[in-house]
Amino acid sequence: MRSLTDRLAFVRAHTVPAAPPLLPELRLHMATEVTPLWQATEDWLERQGIGPPFWAFPWAGGQAVARHVLDNPGLVRGRRVLDFAAGGGLIGIAAALAGAASVVAVDIDPLAEAACITNAALNGVTLDVHAEDIVGTAPPAVDVLLVGDVCYEKPMADRVTAWLRDRAAAGTLVLLGDPGRAYLPTDGLERVADHTVPTTLELEDKEERVTTVWRVAGTVPGR
Repeated sequence: MRSLTDRLAFVRAHTVPAAPPLLPELRLHMATEVTPLWQATEDWLERQGIGPPFWAFPWAGGQAVARHVLDNPGLVRGRRVLDFAAGGGLIGIAAALAGAASVVAVDIDPLAEAACITNAALNGVTLDVHAEDIVGTAPPAVDVLLVGDVCYEKPMADRVTAWLRDRAAAGTLVLLGDPGRAYLPTDGLERVADHTVPTTLELEDKEERVTTVWRVAGTVPGR
């Protein structure tokens, strides 16, 4: 699935448009019970030549950040926003709808790039989408960095949160959504808001998760 055209076709063929539980005003191409991705096995994914389709599900952390942005549009209005580990682009789409001047969406998965493009079009917004690993580098010049659900594995959590702290120390407003993952850092975070996010037992161990939006230490208040 080398070409962007092929990836866009795959996203459309293996998902259906639906509203995330916490964001009825949006629609995303998602895996549901009627799509093969919902019950996909490792063998099936390998035959398709793809990795785990994290981009096909609205994870709790991303939903909480997106909800917070839509409820508090002043956080992003007129500002340059980065949706990091964007998945299907949920947070970036919310930022665009809330009036961001520009939104860059970045994810390492090329299929996530296709999902972001597809979902942005579905919601009538435009995202500048990139499939690359930017951790450890200086990202595009942005005012706000938004991210959800990156603390589910320790190596990734350690690497990403260290980079997020660097970005916050440089003056970027960094908001992180997390539903209590095991490897969320225990210090350097300021609780901003809590949201109860409906989930499914196929994705989580509960039917709803209380999910917190955190401000990463080093962020300048009001920025």
